[in-house]
Amino acid sequence: MTEKIAVIGGGAAGMLAAYAAAQNGAQVTLYEKNEKLGKKIYITGKGRCNVTNGCGQERFFDQVVSNPRFLYSAFAAFDNRAMMRLLEQAGCPLKTERGERVFPVSDHASDVIRALERLLLQSGVKVRLNSRVKRLLTKTGERDGQPLCEITGIELADGKRESADRVILATGGLSYPSTGSTGDGLLWAGELGHVMTETAPALVPFEIREDWCRQLQGLALKNVELSLELAGKEIYRGFGEMLFTHFGISGPLALTAGSYYSAALARKRKKGMDGEQARLFLNLKPALTPEQLDKRLWRDFEEQKNKDFKNALDGLFPARLIPVMTALSGISPDKKVHEITRQERRAFAELIRRVPLTVTGTRGFAEAIITRGGVGVKGINPSTMESKRVKGLYFAGEMLDVDALTGGFNLQIAWSTGYLAGRSASQGGEEG
Repeated sequence: MTEKIAVIGGGAAGMLAAYAAAQNGAQVTLYEKNEKLGKKIYITGKGRCNVTNGCGQERFFDQVVSNPRFLYSAFAAFDNRAMMRLLEQAGCPLKTERGERVFPVSDHASDVIRALERLLLQSGVKVRLNSRVKRLLTKTGERDGQPLCEITGIELADGKRESADRVILATGGLSYPSTGSTGDGLLWAGELGHVMTETAPALVPFEIREDWCRQLQGLALKNVELSLELAGKEIYRGFGEMLFTHFGISGPLALTAGSYYSAALARKRKKGMDGEQARLFLNLKPALTPEQLDKRLWRDFEEQKNKDFKNALDGLFPARLIPVMTALSGISPDKKVHEITRQERRAFAELIRRVPLTVTGTRGFAEAIITRGGVGVKGINPSTMESKRVKGLYFAGEMLDVDALTGGFNLQIAWSTGYLAGRSASQGGEEG
């Protein structure tokens, strides 16, 4: 008899789950509460959709912040190369850019979604848009003398009940709630007895205490280094691009640091510890050693020794950053360069390599790219994505307590876990 599978959530994980399940001959219905599929995919990569990352397996897992080992089976079943082949075969040619980030050649996320929609159509998946699921239907029984909870179907918002042999939950986390990620699946999982790990915004911008950040709103810096310290201990250091905003800092560097910050705070709270003051340090000249930077300053100052300090920094910083760095240095902006002491010059060099920023918090879920935390992975079979508590219930995507850094890694987690969940559900939960 043909298996009936309900997939809840028409995002990245849900679409791959539905496709994989249908490939094995199951009768698949995909329920999406929005008016279209892939609503969050439309805004990823600034509308270009960073589909995946073309790196090797070792580097891929290095980029996973939470529970990388849980993903081994999912990645083995359907990795980044498999996803790239699938999209290209579905009529969406891809290209690889800096950092091995993979995008559609067209630079339009809509082309990725259209390719996936074609795959669903060709596979016979029934797509139900504007269909909000209200709750999961289960029955209780016994197996080997132990109580057993088993999926029987779903109930829609209009009260209609539909039977299903298997249900795949791919409802997403809490980030970008405007796209429909409102935590429905997390609530259902908790009600069914799954251990839930604390959720928090991840890949999220920082709010900064210093007012001068707001003065620089809109200024982007490239090739800089950012380090994050919590209670005096460095927990992240990265190189790349960042952006000053009206609330603090954003951009790839800040977003990545934001994930490490969220994870560190969660670990401390789990141990019953309060969050200590976090600080960020910005290195504006990471390519230079302290000695090289001091020599560079000495040379620049020698060449402009009769200028005022504030007018001798054009070769070092963007124009908008000069008055800020001048003020932070403590050196009078009108002081002649030849009057600056060696001690002042060296202190200025140290400032350039370690501009301090005081973290007051992060932005909320509305601005977070992903959600950290969710359904605890210990309650899920990593070889199948099936719940250990509820027979016939599978999980995929962002609602799992797995998250990674920027660069296409989180979308690949969605593709891989979705594919494995769909394949396993269509095989009745059997491994392989």
